[in-house]
Amino acid sequence: MGYIFEGLDAEAYDRSYTDRQLLARTLRYFRPFLTIMLIVVGLIVLNALMDTAVQALIAWGIDQVVTTRTTRMIMIVVGAILVASVLSWIFNRLRQSCTARATGSVVLNVRCDAFAAIIDHDMSFYDEYPSGKIVSRVVADTESFANVVALTLNLLSQIALWMLVVGVLLTRDVWLTLVALIITPLIFGVALSFRQIARRTAQRAQRALANVNANVQETMSGIAVAKTFRQEQTLYNDFKRLNEQRYQADVRQGFVLSGIFPILITVTGLGTTMIIYFGGQKVLDGTVSAGTWFLFVQSISMFWFPLTSIASFWSLFQQGLAAGERVFALIDAQPCVVQHDQQPVPQLAGQIVFQDVEFRYGAQEMVLSRFNLTIRAGETVALVGHTGAGKSTLAKLVARFYEYQHGQILIDGRDIRSFDLSSYRRHLGIVPQAPFLFSGSIADNIRYVRPSASDAEVATAARRIGGDWLDGLPQGLQTPVGEQSRGLSLGQCQLVALARVLLQDPAILILDEATASIDPLTEAQIQEGLDVVLRDRTAIIIAHRLSTIQYADRIIVLDHGDIVEQGTHDALMAQGAHYAQLYNTYFRHQSPDYQPGGGYVPVQLVHVG
Repeated sequence: MGYIFEGLDAEAYDRSYTDRQLLARTLRYFRPFLTIMLIVVGLIVLNALMDTAVQALIAWGIDQVVTTRTTRMIMIVVGAILVASVLSWIFNRLRQSCTARATGSVVLNVRCDAFAAIIDHDMSFYDEYPSGKIVSRVVADTESFANVVALTLNLLSQIALWMLVVGVLLTRDVWLTLVALIITPLIFGVALSFRQIARRTAQRAQRALANVNANVQETMSGIAVAKTFRQEQTLYNDFKRLNEQRYQADVRQGFVLSGIFPILITVTGLGTTMIIYFGGQKVLDGTVSAGTWFLFVQSISMFWFPLTSIASFWSLFQQGLAAGERVFALIDAQPCVVQHDQQPVPQLAGQIVFQDVEFRYGAQEMVLSRFNLTIRAGETVALVGHTGAGKSTLAKLVARFYEYQHGQILIDGRDIRSFDLSSYRRHLGIVPQAPFLFSGSIADNIRYVRPSASDAEVATAARRIGGDWLDGLPQGLQTPVGEQSRGLSLGQCQLVALARVLLQDPAILILDEATASIDPLTEAQIQEGLDVVLRDRTAIIIAHRLSTIQYADRIIVLDHGDIVEQGTHDALMAQGAHYAQLYNTYFRHQSPDYQPGGGYVPVQLVHVG
């Protein structure tokens, strides 16, 4: 059945932790709640004392009734048992309440640490690992990790109860207590033998769940495409296959985890038989009272249950530890983008210099090799070239989304790796080709870059972008934005993104061609917003449309990570080389002076700023 579990391998950032390391890590999360944990331990001891007292009182009462045969003694014993039982319930109730609070707090902190880790990871992390699997670690695995926390507290309770039962039994008869203890090593030996296989099956089940989560998330994101091409059945078949894989992993995990109990019950049954046989012989010999023998028979379940619980915890423990291992691996994953310093960033002029920069994505072939480029402060540079030429790579390196392997990138003469990233990115505005809007209103999305902005500032930024575009919205700035920007056109989303950047007022702007996928009418509207946004800023534009290239101070022509040409539009067209070929292939038909079948007619260039 090995083929069923294909695709359930560990991620590259996964690592192995010993049980000791995982337990030590778990205990560190308990440290802030030391007071409440001490209260829990005290309640555990009191609860165990009351449970043990009930059995001791019953045994003592039997001996007293046999010798005295008085109703008064019976009432005293019954009253004492009732009081001990009520106190046991009270202590147990308080213990569970405190445990729930401590457990919830620990899981809350673990989940916050996991979420903080994923938002701190650089973009290359999300390029390599599916977001659905990451979500599974933050949500499902942290929930499973809660089992470790609860089991740890229950383990303390069972150990305390077992120690008290052993203490009471030793005071009544050492020989019978030793008979019971003989079975203890066998119980732990059986339980520990399940440890490794339980860990492996638990990890496999959690990876299968992560695959299911990733598939569901991808399906929801691409449901429109699937319906367009009538591929619902294909989606269902893919989900069914992953769900079957999850089912098989769960069945195997359940088989392993439940298989330990029949074996433990068999072992404890052997011990119980020995206690009944040898205890009965001692009662017949007169060396043990009837009450003592009853205490052993009655307490034997209390004696074995903690042992079997402690032993079975090792297999259940593996499920929680496997989840904890996955969560800690996510938290401990090393970032690819590493800052050498955390210097604050003052107001930037916006000069960008690439010096002998080398970059590759992972183990792929080199994208940039000894790349050099200087962008002057306030200059608008358009990057053009075929797919894979390196246009997006340059923008991502300036945004510090990826780590380059050699050379330097200087911003106003300072190494970009010396900046505090949070401070640096406040001076950086990015408008992607397909901007992402969060749920909420349009005003909320514009204000996202500066939460303290007033309603007037938000309205001013919106009005400066595209003029009267807000008049076409049912509720103006308060128009709600649905999931995946449903309810807004792509052009409206771009206008919101431009208004957001304008409110941010960055020194450096990275524009992944905001007009690439929209109609000419909307393009003209967005172009008005671009005129405003590009003014007095350093801009890197990944160009797909002629309208944007016309506004560039300089056009950089890239080919496989190298600069093959640079200059203005007219100068490059006059050379008749690489750019002229690109223009005639991709841009020429966008020109208002385009004449089908005719030659190139120069367009009038207009520069704003």
